[in-house]
Amino acid sequence: MIEQQIKEPEFDFISETDKDFIIAFTTGLEALGYTYGGTIGRGFCWGSHMLIFRKANAKSKNVVARIYIREKSLVLRLFFNNVTKHNAFICAAPEYIKNVFTGDYGTCKHCKGDHCKFRKDYEIDGVPYEKCNGMTFEFHDPSVERLPDYIALFREFYKTSSKSEAL
Repeated sequence: MIEQQIKEPEFDFISETDKDFIIAFTTGLEALGYTYGGTIGRGFCWGSHMLIFRKANAKSKNVVARIYIREKSLVLRLFFNNVTKHNAFICAAPEYIKNVFTGDYGTCKHCKGDHCKFRKDYEIDGVPYEKCNGMTFEFHDPSVERLPDYIALFREFYKTSSKSEAL
């Protein structure tokens, strides 16, 4: 379905490279049991459009990933909890993955004080990090070449059942 939707004239501004990523990522998550629900929605302040991914056929409407479609680029945002628990995986990941967790982007500035409920606190390699939850785990200009690493990261945080791993 995504292959047809992304060909609609309103998406002509998206580069072919970015369209390839959108299709590949969507297909990868669908194989793991997640869906964007067949809707490419308005992006509001995140971009002109976005895809929102959730667990398919689940009562929970928790968002696990988004693709923000901007005029000249994409942003893949993954939604993670309990980051410290995945320290070993993150430390062994390629730099472009690790940097999303350890770089300066999204560092909490305590705009809501020390008890901000929207802050992500975790440790990587013994170093504490505080990130603003509104700007966490964003991969700018994602590519099909890096897709296996994005999917591996996703699978690390969202363990799949043996049924979906057979896909």
